[in-house]
Amino acid sequence: MQGWLKLPLGERWWLTGLILGLPLISLSLKVLGYRRTRHAIEQASPQAGQRVPSATELERAERLAQLASLAGNYGAVKATCLRQSLLTYMLLRRRGFDPDLCLGARRQDGIFDAHAWVELDGCALGQANLQHQPFQPRGT
Repeated sequence: MQGWLKLPLGERWWLTGLILGLPLISLSLKVLGYRRTRHAIEQASPQAGQRVPSATELERAERLAQLASLAGNYGAVKATCLRQSLLTYMLLRRRGFDPDLCLGARRQDGIFDAHAWVELDGCALGQANLQHQPFQPRGT
């Protein structure tokens, strides 16, 4: 609770929206699957790609990704990086940006580990120590 009270009011609103949005993303993935959920997100944000982020907007996008991680880890529903990334991706697209939803993997100590994250203007948002390599489309 103390952490909540330390957040600026605007970030508390963002975090509340993220906490409410993550269960909807989870439900969509269960009902529609990944492809149709992503397609629905992209159809709901047709203005994406019309804005180039300023330095301040990149900082806000970074903070949004950090708050999505907090919501996913401490919200009512524990949400994976894919769910957090899909919600961040959707919110950035709705603001007119053209983020990239990245899926990748790494092998650590012989164990396969998949991860999802969002990049905006070449910056991996909320990823201090990203060690995963993005999957490459077939044929590249």
